[in-house]
Amino acid sequence: QGDPAVFTATALPTDPRLLPTVTNTYLGTRVFRDILHVSGVYSGAAGDTHRADVPNPLNVRMALPGMDHPPESFALNTRTGTFSHTIHSTGYVATQQLYAHHSLVHLMAFSITIQRLDHSPQPVTIQLQTPFVPQSQDLDLTPGPDFQGAHYIYGQTLVPEVEGGPRPTVHMLWTPIPPSLTLGGEEQERSWEFLMAVAESEEEAKQSYSEGLSLMATGSLHCSHTCAWAALCQGCSVELDGPLALQQALHGCLYYLLSAIPPRGSPGFLFHGISPGGLSNGSRGEDYWGHIFWDQDTWMFPNILLFHPQAARAMLEYRIRTLEGAKHNAQEQGYKGAKFPWESAATGREVCPEEIYGAQEIHITGDVLMAFEQYYCTTQDQKLFQEDGGWELVEAVAQYWCSRMVWSEDEQLYHIRGVMPPDEYHCQVDNSAYTNAVARHSLNFAAELARDLLLPVPEEWEDCASKLKVPFDAERKYHPEYDGYSPGEPVKQADVVLLGFPLMHPMSAEVRRNDLEMYEPVTDLAGPAMTWSMFAVGWLELKEVQRAQSQLHKCFSNITEPFKVWVENSDGSGAVNFLTGMGGFLQAVLFGYTGFRIKRSSFHFNPAFPHDITKLKVSSVSYLGNKLDFTITMEEIRMEVTETSQDPLASPLEAVLESGQCFPLQEGQSVSFPVEPGWIQRSPT
Repeated sequence: QGDPAVFTATALPTDPRLLPTVTNTYLGTRVFRDILHVSGVYSGAAGDTHRADVPNPLNVRMALPGMDHPPESFALNTRTGTFSHTIHSTGYVATQQLYAHHSLVHLMAFSITIQRLDHSPQPVTIQLQTPFVPQSQDLDLTPGPDFQGAHYIYGQTLVPEVEGGPRPTVHMLWTPIPPSLTLGGEEQERSWEFLMAVAESEEEAKQSYSEGLSLMATGSLHCSHTCAWAALCQGCSVELDGPLALQQALHGCLYYLLSAIPPRGSPGFLFHGISPGGLSNGSRGEDYWGHIFWDQDTWMFPNILLFHPQAARAMLEYRIRTLEGAKHNAQEQGYKGAKFPWESAATGREVCPEEIYGAQEIHITGDVLMAFEQYYCTTQDQKLFQEDGGWELVEAVAQYWCSRMVWSEDEQLYHIRGVMPPDEYHCQVDNSAYTNAVARHSLNFAAELARDLLLPVPEEWEDCASKLKVPFDAERKYHPEYDGYSPGEPVKQADVVLLGFPLMHPMSAEVRRNDLEMYEPVTDLAGPAMTWSMFAVGWLELKEVQRAQSQLHKCFSNITEPFKVWVENSDGSGAVNFLTGMGGFLQAVLFGYTGFRIKRSSFHFNPAFPHDITKLKVSSVSYLGNKLDFTITMEEIRMEVTETSQDPLASPLEAVLESGQCFPLQEGQSVSFPVEPGWIQRSPT
């Protein structure tokens, strides 16, 4: 059956969009693609702003002289974060390995190794084919002098997002690519390495290139990458005993999503958010131009927070840095506070090319704040709010929601009118259940945080939160999607079902079931990939494991072969390498099968598995400065604190079961008990 973490093929997919991506938090490309992207480097004004296409000197393909179709194989190894291409010939094997360095984020590299299989005295020659031209439609590129054997170009983006705004400069150094490589007659094996460094300053590019060269000199460039990648993967593994396809999907999702995050131990790294198709995609006209949506905050963020709170913090810092743009958006629409853009790039101003979404799909502002709340509950990191700009953002969001409401004399409740809910088949509706519930959530969190920080709580926040209408049909006992929704009306994607998770809006199990029953049959099968994961989480909450599984199985029609690249819609349209869908899928496993819920002062668990999964192990879950491993089977839950940080904020923990039993969790000691719901909290001692 082979390793579920290694995806192999004897031919590449015919659609180049489905080639695997090779990215780190700063650089991204698809294998054998002529362009790459640099984090945060956009070109184009307002709605036209898109990731700037940078020519890719490492787009090199091996070929054999005089042979058109040699036997070859391709592999994406998600354990080492490396893509390889191997040509098998009589007498020798040639292998190319390509990777974006995980810890030295300004570097990408590839190596070529020719290995003789016989004792023939003949030299072996491999051709290197590259279409590379040092030009770009988005950058004004100029050649500079060679540096330590590398070619050098640099240039600025052509058009700023905002008139008079910054135009980033890209500096690139790369090892020149010869037309061919030859293994001498007397040699058994030889390797060649090719390096590229990209940065926004000449100094940083040269320093990174030199660092890469010195690692190459000791033969440790690739292993310094694989070691950093392995450390990352060890810090967040999800292993299950179950169907191969599910294991492969998990490895694929974790590989593509974790490739995007800043490496550990890089605080202060300016992170520019994660777009629906990641850094490798987002040229003009593809993958939403590389803009950042709620896809980051609602769909990807919770998975990253669970394992890597520092990376999660970097995602929140991106939102803090774009707060001025969000305030500008609110003001432009005549409201107070900050309205986060439906589509965000460098400044936080609205860059959605179609006005309706920016004007009406306002739930994004509450989605951003939900991520801040989840982070705060998981880490209790007050510094983010007191010193690093977080409180200003929370306050601005609360002010926005209060100013966006109007008082209804008839209902004696606040209304939010004229919005587009997550279900984009409807617009200009009043009182979207999801939008209003997330707004209430924002205001409640703002008030709670203010109390924790010993700040005054404006009366208006509590008044607006308690009197905001969230539509509910008392007769049918379900949440209509908005005022006037008729049961049976088609819905584009997960909308009301999000009230149960992630919002945890208070409701009975009966209402939760009714919402699932009402919306499951009318949700568009061709809609975006993350939808079914949320139905799965709902059914798992109700212990309807087979119904959950049938929803989760729908996701598999969005996973393409052979490299497990996700497409947004099951017909292959929309964004490609759709990290949003992967984020939803991971949540179905990480929060669905486990029943994990991040609450105000506790971390809950309540597992439910389908019959074809016998064991789930989730390692290195972060909670209040501790790392925990969970091993769950049908019969028992085992947990262990594997690491306690030196941070004074780190708290000793205990597990409490619904039956009342309590287990202190001490580092290095595992506790186990029969499966039942419970939670982890600070020890009172």
